[in-house]
Amino acid sequence: QVTYGSVIKLQHASTKFRLHSHEVPYGSGSGQQSVTAFSHVNDGNSYWIVKPGPQSEAQQGDGVAEGSIVRLQHMRTRRWLHSHLHQSPLTGNLEVSAFGSPDVSDTGDTWRLEIEGKEKTWTKDLKVRLYHMDTGGYLHSSHDNKYTRIVAGQLEVCGVQKKSADNVWLAAEGIYLPRRTK
Repeated sequence: QVTYGSVIKLQHASTKFRLHSHEVPYGSGSGQQSVTAFSHVNDGNSYWIVKPGPQSEAQQGDGVAEGSIVRLQHMRTRRWLHSHLHQSPLTGNLEVSAFGSPDVSDTGDTWRLEIEGKEKTWTKDLKVRLYHMDTGGYLHSSHDNKYTRIVAGQLEVCGVQKKSADNVWLAAEGIYLPRRTK
C-alpha cells in the first residue's frame, strides 16, 4: 500500500517512463527545476516522497485514500512537484516543475489523488491520476513529446485539463512504509 512517507517512482501507464527531475532549469516559462519522464528504471532522480497536503492531519504510515490531497517531494533536491499557468516548453500546456524547499511550499504543490476503478486506497500498480488543485490540470505525458536537447530522449511532463490515457500513472519501484496502526 502507498502510505505517507513512502518513497516511490511514478510510472506513466502508457509509456512506462518514470516521473523524473534533476537540477536542470527550464530555459523558458518559470525557469524552475524541470520535470520530465525518463525511460531508465534504475535512475535515482525518479524517486518522490509521498506527503500529505498542508491542511491534512495524516501522519507518516497512514494510507492514501481516493480523493486525498497530496504533495510529492523530489527525494534528491527536496523540491515539490508543482504546476502553474506558465506554458510547457514543447506543447504549450501547463508547465510542471519542481519548486520550493523542504520548508517552502505553496498551493501550486497540491494534487488530488484520483484512483481508477473501485479501490478506495492507493496501492502499488493501481492506476491513478493526479489532478492539480490550482490549475485543474492532470499530470500528463505522451510518446509524442520528446526533448531533443539537454535532456534528449526524455518526455515532456505537463498538465492538461482533459482526462485521457496519457494522464494515468502507477506507483512502481520504491520503499513502501508499512501502514501505521492506530
